[in-house]
Amino acid sequence: MIQLGHYLMLSSLVFGIGATGFLIRRNALIQLMCIELMLNAVNLMLVAFNRWSPDNHAGQRFAFFVIAVAAAEAAVGLAIVLGVFRLTKTVFTDQVNKLKH
Repeated sequence: MIQLGHYLMLSSLVFGIGATGFLIRRNALIQLMCIELMLNAVNLMLVAFNRWSPDNHAGQRFAFFVIAVAAAEAAVGLAIVLGVFRLTKTVFTDQVNKLKH
């Protein structure tokens, strides 16, 4: 039987992978994917807590809002990356040091 602790360990592992990837990698697209990974780990934890106490649906409601925030973050983040790529011809964050000419 899978218990709450298993979900929390999996969520912590996925969040840790996302945080490590965000801090180590310098490609802006991979950093955006790592942020999505961290948000999905939070969703997994919220749904796991909701499964632990099924009479309260607050976890599912928060997970829905996190999904909406993740969609908005992906759209805005990709637009910013495309704008930076047009100016600098690179998507590596350590090579982008100015945003205006």
